[in-house]
Amino acid sequence: MRGMVITSAYAVRHSWRRFLLSGIARPLTVLVATSILLSGCQSLFDQSYEPNVSPSNNPQIVDEVQKNDPRAQMGAREHPRIVASYGGEYHDEKTEKLVARIAGALTAVSENPNQSYRITILNSPAINAFALPGGYLYVTRGLLALANDASEVAAVLSHEMAHVTANHGIERQRREEAEVIASRVVAEVLSSDLAGKQALARGKLRLAAFSRQQELQADVIGVRMLGEAGYDPYAAARFLDSMANYSHFTSVDPDADQSLDFLSSHPNAPQRVELARRHARAFGPEGTHGDSGRDYFLNGIDGLLYGDSPQEGYVRGQTFLHGSLGIRFEVPAGFQIDNKVEAVLATGAGDVAIRFDGVADNQKRTLTNYISSGWVTGLLPETIQETTVNGLEAATARASAERWDFDITVIRIGSQIFRFLTAVPKGSPLLQPTADTLRATFRRITPQEAQSLKPLRIRVVTVKPGETIGTLAARMMGTERKLDLFKLINALQTGSTLAPGTRVKLISE
Repeated sequence: MRGMVITSAYAVRHSWRRFLLSGIARPLTVLVATSILLSGCQSLFDQSYEPNVSPSNNPQIVDEVQKNDPRAQMGAREHPRIVASYGGEYHDEKTEKLVARIAGALTAVSENPNQSYRITILNSPAINAFALPGGYLYVTRGLLALANDASEVAAVLSHEMAHVTANHGIERQRREEAEVIASRVVAEVLSSDLAGKQALARGKLRLAAFSRQQELQADVIGVRMLGEAGYDPYAAARFLDSMANYSHFTSVDPDADQSLDFLSSHPNAPQRVELARRHARAFGPEGTHGDSGRDYFLNGIDGLLYGDSPQEGYVRGQTFLHGSLGIRFEVPAGFQIDNKVEAVLATGAGDVAIRFDGVADNQKRTLTNYISSGWVTGLLPETIQETTVNGLEAATARASAERWDFDITVIRIGSQIFRFLTAVPKGSPLLQPTADTLRATFRRITPQEAQSLKPLRIRVVTVKPGETIGTLAARMMGTERKLDLFKLINALQTGSTLAPGTRVKLISE
């Protein structure tokens, strides 16, 4: 959470077996504009589509990024919003040179070698990459931390470059604008009856199918670029495996079946891995083609910031700490904390979700008056009451909306109000104990505690004689699952061993 974030309303979304809290009530037009421009990767693929993975005989040419290019203008307009929503830009000279080197090699063999690109490393621990029209490419430092060689980063960048050269952003805009208009008409004419809902669902399916076709095309072009640039064409499949393993590692419910989330922005990993391998076979058997670029990649990410940045506070196991704000709290055991720019989110079993953020308190209202000031939907006024939280002025209340029950806790420190919103399915017995844990553990931290907080970084080390996966994993920081995370960020399989002289990644201060 970056300092103080002023939000105007709360909204709740339920995703397949996971519950996240939306932070800012934004107009529909803003949400639509952002979704149009991000080339999000959809999850299911039409396996009847048989692409040609040979070098392109008919490249799809787009103009070089220029001020008078409408594509570039679109990208330039959205660029500041993207950067702000992902924690700003991440600047490190050697890491930026690494990404530029990879992108340069890919550009030379792209569908349009004259296309210019503006590549931004986003200061976010999330694992993501996407493109805007006009050659704006984005990759998060979280993705760079997970990758294990230059070929894997090249696989991601080539895929996103393919979205640009194939004009997917423009095509998607036209299709989504039509769907938005159609959806608005359906909503107005048919209201919320069954026919209206079915019509809206059909519109979403058409959008998903269109996006899947785009993703297939970008996959094919991307793998071709990998091979022609001299990188390992099988890197795309390898990194898809790593992303699937990371998703499993971070999941609150690792055994949950995610395949039914039809409109998920994450790929259906097993199917997509096989498709990527099929495309790569055009360049020969696995292990016989291309340079992985592992050594210069590791040199480029040594010292890379890992996880949360100091401006957003730190997650350490079940604890959130923020040195600048001078606070800390804990979530119950088994919860997964997601520290986003706009708020701290946490999800647990039983569809329990927590949101934490803060607002400036300029009016000096009582906290009971603040709770009842209109920002809580479904508030039960009779439940509002004053209290204290570890000696701090506080107030609590309950709310109920649709299928959810909520606990609201607000705490004042100086001119700031910190807010907890806990949500559970109606009637769940987990609401009270979850909210109690938050209140019991929220407190100020001492100046000494704040000073001791340091960010985590990727450290590249060389395996010495006698060192094992276990002894190296024991040096990991910032996680209770040291062995699992060490194997994950180094793409090590069960039964793997490390020979002396091998270079590996550790996470430490």
